[in-house]
Amino acid sequence: MIRKGILHKQFFWRELVHGWRHGLLFILCVALSLTTIAALNSFRGGVNRTLFQDARELHGGDIIVHSHYPFGAPLLSEIQRLEQEKKVTATRIHEFYSVVRSPVQESTLFAKIKAVERNFPLYGSIVLASGEPLSAVLQSGTVVVADDVLKRLGLQLGDVLAVGKEELRIVDVVVHESDSPVDFLDFGPRIFVSADDLEKIDLIGKGSRIQYEILLKAADDDELKELSAALQSVALEDRERVTTFHEAGSRIKRFFDNLLFFLSLISIFTLLLAGLGMQSCLTALIRQKEKTIAITRTVGATSRFLYRHYFLIVLLLGIVGVFLGIAAGVGLAFYFPYLFKELLPIYDQAIIQPADLMEGLVLGLAVVLLFTFLPLHRLRNIKPLAIFRKEKVHVARDVVFYLTIGAGLILVSLLVLRQLEDPFLSLAFMAGVLLFIGVISLLSALLFKIAARLNIKRLSLRQALRSMTRAGNATRSIIVTLASALSLLFSIYLVEHNLHQTYIDSYPEDAPNLFFLDIQPAQREGFAAFFEEPPPLYPIIRARLVAINGEDINREEELRKKRDNFAREFNLTYRDHLLEDEVLVEGDSLFGQTRDNKADLPVSILDTVVEMGDLQMHDKLLFNIQGVELEAEVTSIRSRTKSRLYPFFYFVFPEDSLKEAPQTFFSAVQIEKDAIATLQSRIVERYPNISFINVSEAAENIGSLMEKLSGIVNFFAAFSIIAGALILVSSILATRLARTREAVYYKILGARGAFVYRLFVYENGLIGLFSAVTALVFAQAGSWALCRFFFEIPYSSDITASFILVILTVAFVVVTGLLSSLAIVRQKPARFLREHGNG
Repeated sequence: MIRKGILHKQFFWRELVHGWRHGLLFILCVALSLTTIAALNSFRGGVNRTLFQDARELHGGDIIVHSHYPFGAPLLSEIQRLEQEKKVTATRIHEFYSVVRSPVQESTLFAKIKAVERNFPLYGSIVLASGEPLSAVLQSGTVVVADDVLKRLGLQLGDVLAVGKEELRIVDVVVHESDSPVDFLDFGPRIFVSADDLEKIDLIGKGSRIQYEILLKAADDDELKELSAALQSVALEDRERVTTFHEAGSRIKRFFDNLLFFLSLISIFTLLLAGLGMQSCLTALIRQKEKTIAITRTVGATSRFLYRHYFLIVLLLGIVGVFLGIAAGVGLAFYFPYLFKELLPIYDQAIIQPADLMEGLVLGLAVVLLFTFLPLHRLRNIKPLAIFRKEKVHVARDVVFYLTIGAGLILVSLLVLRQLEDPFLSLAFMAGVLLFIGVISLLSALLFKIAARLNIKRLSLRQALRSMTRAGNATRSIIVTLASALSLLFSIYLVEHNLHQTYIDSYPEDAPNLFFLDIQPAQREGFAAFFEEPPPLYPIIRARLVAINGEDINREEELRKKRDNFAREFNLTYRDHLLEDEVLVEGDSLFGQTRDNKADLPVSILDTVVEMGDLQMHDKLLFNIQGVELEAEVTSIRSRTKSRLYPFFYFVFPEDSLKEAPQTFFSAVQIEKDAIATLQSRIVERYPNISFINVSEAAENIGSLMEKLSGIVNFFAAFSIIAGALILVSSILATRLARTREAVYYKILGARGAFVYRLFVYENGLIGLFSAVTALVFAQAGSWALCRFFFEIPYSSDITASFILVILTVAFVVVTGLLSSLAIVRQKPARFLREHGNG
């Protein structure tokens, strides 16, 4: 009889030790489920604490006043009043892109110019190579540059740099800026000039793309809201933005929020897969111990006794796995600074908080309990009669089963909400995952049906296909798991391949590769003289969309959109004809047949704008052009026949409607790469205000960034592949007895070991093939949709690479499955029959 008590030590340790393989696999699944989430939470906290720990330093002031136009008199007057009353200290900044030159080397560089006053920065610091403060180094006639400027122009400290119409002496090098900690989102290296030299360099013309900013430091923090409200009351609506450091957004933060959001999705996905692995491992352990459990029941063990001991075994293994996962997560967090090094150079060490560790511990135990409840609950199905019968798997889907599934969905939903911090996106993610898994399940079922109808003559292959449907085999779960993870990896590769092919490898021969910005109206003829054939000049008038059909634009709602939105500033243009790459989608001409007796101006919009806000023909659009409101009616909708490498405009007006508005001109030309530097030098020497964008070089930089990001995403997605491998191994363990029996029977019937090996190779190969094909179908469809509708580029399925991906997947599954099956194949028939003679 089984002795009563909380713990039967001999039974507990014997079950634990004899099932060490399953226990080890279970621990690995638990650890894997936590590793990426624990590391990611720690990383997110570390980034927030190091990069965003002081919002004042990040934004440079208590109050930030921002505009793309010169500030109006009312706002400047109010700031001056507050300064006189000593309520605030102000510093003014002008930031813009321009081309700088090396007078000696005759080389040019597209750079970001930042003109600052002597009291800049109000908060934070600008770390220079000399160790001196910026105010002590930066004087009139001097310039402080990023190290990249020296490298790319071949200059040294003390050399002269031509900025606009002035030659300024380089006196120091910027090491770090607290208000701009990373520069991968900038098109050019940073250059600091003194505000005293702003007029001398003469780079700011009418309509130039300048960011005007005034940073204010409040004398009393308690008056911050009052001061901000006073400035906001006199600011020009939709033109001058007043925010406090609490409210101001950051493009760097938005970038990392989006990146961490996507990585969180992958980590949650990995946790779910690892959870399935836990369930499979425990099911395998209980199935292996079925006869032992049946014998234990015959000598008086109750269901409560079995529940208690196996629950303690699971709890012990779970705790070991949780601590191992947290430790691995901490180690991974220390690796993240190297993984993200080129994206976040200032984050140089991991900072582990006790709260992060406690959260990981609670999450890990919750996941263990969730995914092991059903296998433990099914202990009651093992009766003493199991001693005399063959292995049989029967899963009753009773009320407890469905309640457990419901509880699991709630727990996972709460976890997703905790990670994503957005209820709508969390529900959308859960719905998407369930739909995704459901569709993959249906597709895998379809593949099984097709395979079952095939007339296969080869015995080993036919038996392998039948073996995949063995009772208790988790073949379908393995395929769903691997296909889900692989589809993500395949999609990343295919999207990156198409972006690289479109913008770098297959750069259109006739596409412009050099863009010219901020050409002033008086410079048009002189600019055209630099070319044998005058290049096209496109007028640009900067404006904001204020209302659609009388309804004001909700800027807060628009800014929350992941894609383009109506809250930003637009470039309007005017002409009376379609461009070569434009076609009309709706309307008989750009501006209709007649414009007589119409109060509103006509405007032609691009179909991209229609997608942004569901616009239609004859909608009324209200624009604000530097304080002047202009209402227009949509008279046509255009589409484009070429990629975004060609110039395009969202809004096109008739020439006579905007001809007198403040404007600059834009041009795009296609010239030999070797001639770009010479042309830039000649134009800048005469017109220093004109800026350039080398499109081919910019595309290569974007491609490099894409490669870095895809590397990070692949790193995280690899954990999902590992989870799939663990499920594959646990499935083999779960059906170990049946597999061993089949191998023994084959040998008794005269089959050689090579036949049994081939059978397992075929079985695992088919699993890998089904998984890879399913993943490839989804990856191709998803990648096509992303390229077609999001990036708006041509799509190439890359058949060769797809074939290689399928081969690699099959090889991975075959090797993993075969290594897990070696002990089964080597089983001696005589020994097996002695031990399982009643089977």
